[in-house]
Order: sequence, then C-alpha cells, then structure tokens
Amino acid sequence: MINLMRVDHRLLHGQVAFSWTNALGTDCILIANDSVPTDDIRKTTLKLSKPNGVKLVIKSIDDAITAINSGVTDKYKLFIIVETIHDAARMVEGCPTVRAVNLGGTRKAEDKKAISKFIFASESDIDDIRSMLQAGAEVELRQVPSDTKIKAQEVI
Repeated sequence: MINLMRVDHRLLHGQVAFSWTNALGTDCILIANDSVPTDDIRKTTLKLSKPNGVKLVIKSIDDAITAINSGVTDKYKLFIIVETIHDAARMVEGCPTVRAVNLGGTRKAEDKKAISKFIFASESDIDDIRSMLQAGAEVELRQVPSDTKIKAQEVI
C-alpha cells in the first residue's frame, strides 16, 4: 500500500526519515531516482539516513514504476521519495496507485518562482503539477506532517 509520495530535492534526511516515516507508519522507503542507483556515494549516504526497522529500496523511476505495478510492493506501507516535481509526475502517470503527492522541498533556481517558502517551480513544473491533479492525484505542499496542508491548486 502506498502511503505517500514526497518530492524532496534532498531525498532522505532527518526530517523525512523520522517525522514522515513515524507519522505514516511506514515500513519501507522507496527512493525513485534515475541517478542514485548508479552513484555509490549517494546510495551509501542514503542508507546511513534510513531509520532502524525500515527497509530502504533505491530504484530508477522506470524500475520503481515496474515494481509498484507488479504488486511486489503491496505488502509494504510504502513511502516513495522522488527528487523533482517532474519525477513525481512520471510516477503518477506510470502508477495508477500513486495518488497522494506531497511537495516538500525543491531547489531554488533562476527559472523557478516561489509558490511557497520551500517549493520553487518552473513553468514545466507547474504543468507537471496540473497533470498530476488532472490524473486524480491529491497534490499538497507541506514540509512536516504537523504543518497545515496547502492544496497545490490554491498556489499555482
């Protein structure tokens, strides 16, 4: 069962590892990212960040979609983490069961505007958010579980 998919440019770190994992009752974290599976340093860092008692799986976006759609992840209370809004849109498009999306932190850049204190989005990111909403996903902005949810459609 997929509890939530989070967009966070830092992927797995203390805030995510502990507050979100505990709030969701997660027993498996899936990092879906196209560069991490081939980067041994990033993989090692992420493995050190995972909470005890929680399984960590690192897959490319396509491999993550295949695994979820095959049913192999159904036995877990799954928390998916992706690095970008575009990666989230790919996951929503490829997995009918990914329907709860949390925008938790994206990088600031010249071509991006702030839609909250912690989410910076380009025009293509906004298009990706709209496509996730049109696909039936609930897209919300929130850094930690105790924050008030802000619906994406209210800020784009």
